[in-house]
Amino acid sequence: MTSPRRKPYHSPDPAPAGLPRILPRKVDVAIVGGGLAGLAAATVLAERGAAVTVLERENFLGGRAGAWTETLESGETFEMERGFHAFFRHYYNVRAWLRRIDPDLAMLTPLEDYPLFGPDGLRESFSGLPRTPVLNLIALIKRSPTLSFRDALRVDDTLGQAMMAYDPSATEEHYDHISAKDFLDRLGFPPKARQMLFDVFAHSFFNPEEEFSAAELILMMHFYFLGNREGIVFDVVDGPFSTKIWQPMRRYLEGKGCRFQLGTSALSVGAEGEQLRVRHADGGSTLADSVVLGLTVPALQDLVERSPSLGDAAWRASIRRQSVTRPFAVWRLWLDRPVAPERTPFVGTTGLGLLDNISLYHLFEDESREWAERHGGSIVELHAYAVPEEMDEAAIKEDLLKQLYALYPETEAATILEERFLLRQDCPAFRPGDGPHRPPVVTPEPGLYLAGDFVKTPFPTALMERAVTSGILAANELLRRHGAAAEPLWTVRPRGFLARWIYRDHREGARARP
Repeated sequence: MTSPRRKPYHSPDPAPAGLPRILPRKVDVAIVGGGLAGLAAATVLAERGAAVTVLERENFLGGRAGAWTETLESGETFEMERGFHAFFRHYYNVRAWLRRIDPDLAMLTPLEDYPLFGPDGLRESFSGLPRTPVLNLIALIKRSPTLSFRDALRVDDTLGQAMMAYDPSATEEHYDHISAKDFLDRLGFPPKARQMLFDVFAHSFFNPEEEFSAAELILMMHFYFLGNREGIVFDVVDGPFSTKIWQPMRRYLEGKGCRFQLGTSALSVGAEGEQLRVRHADGGSTLADSVVLGLTVPALQDLVERSPSLGDAAWRASIRRQSVTRPFAVWRLWLDRPVAPERTPFVGTTGLGLLDNISLYHLFEDESREWAERHGGSIVELHAYAVPEEMDEAAIKEDLLKQLYALYPETEAATILEERFLLRQDCPAFRPGDGPHRPPVVTPEPGLYLAGDFVKTPFPTALMERAVTSGILAANELLRRHGAAAEPLWTVRPRGFLARWIYRDHREGARARP
């Protein structure tokens, strides 16, 4: 793997120089939620000498990236997950966190391509593009079968510039009030190019275009494509998350004194003197100097509703305003025969019914590869994002199977030996107009912090990187409060390369270009 070209994040309100790395006194911390955000916070705090307790309602760690053991009809056990996760090479903070348990990141297998399949045999690829922003866009246009330079020149130049001029405050001010659909309609890309290059992109964040903020779309385009020099091809974990990440991470944290209470739901949080008490659903409680809430939006809303004295009215209103997007489906199939040898481990899709990607687990994961070798078969996982809420399981499966057979005809003759189907609705929505109301890490309640992939961060992040970054930001705020030095954080280019020109008057309060 190449060396990352990351930038250090410098807080606009830095702590005094010379603070100790280790907390100068004992601090009790309760982390509510054992997912990426909560465990990232727990890692930094446990390393700095805090007495950390992690409360997790499930009996496994990882949250929406977790894995748990199930048993096939054959009696074989396997680790089930909520779907494939891509570790992009500009997930600098995720990777720095994972190096605690795997210094060389040997668990990550590089994929050679990020192919996209569309209707009528359309194909796009993100492999082999230049690393330099703008040059990568030029190269993509040059080789795209759906977009020419003449087409690109006809694109609305003002909106086209906005894509390359991401600025945290100016982009939100000018584009958060409109939907990604309206933005892309006005942008004027040819229909096929839009479908292959943008529709698939918006869906990858689980939000349908008409319910997705244009400002968030611009942020995502900057973060994944125009603001980093690592490329958009990614790595995958070479085994189940449970064996490769969560079990080693738990051992590492327990070695730092961290305590885990799995199967424990937090019922409420309230001040008790200068501390906070987390009350458990089973009647127990945890008293802490500080609390980090690393919860999904629905779980956070339930907890805040049951904690009437927590925060202030404006903050509580911002929590109530958060929402989840449409459901997503994960369908894993154990087939009795292999797929064609030319198939790649992963393909994204667009315009092909509900299908959003196909992952061939036996091509990158050790447990699945061993099963396929024993049975002469394959393990195929199908994903559908932003599923219409009125669709039931049978209709979703019918649609996904139809698209699989059309793309990979050899699977139509296969017998499905085992299957697991998950339909979940707990991914955050990024609706137009909600940007200014998205909560930051710091809350008005002393000692209480938020973390998660819906939390607003001071530099560009998304998905797993946003979850881990927010957890470290929460830990840093806590360290600052108790007199210890912050953990380093890393970012892609904080602003788009055209931002200084397009929004040159923004910081003075003048109206920038629309």
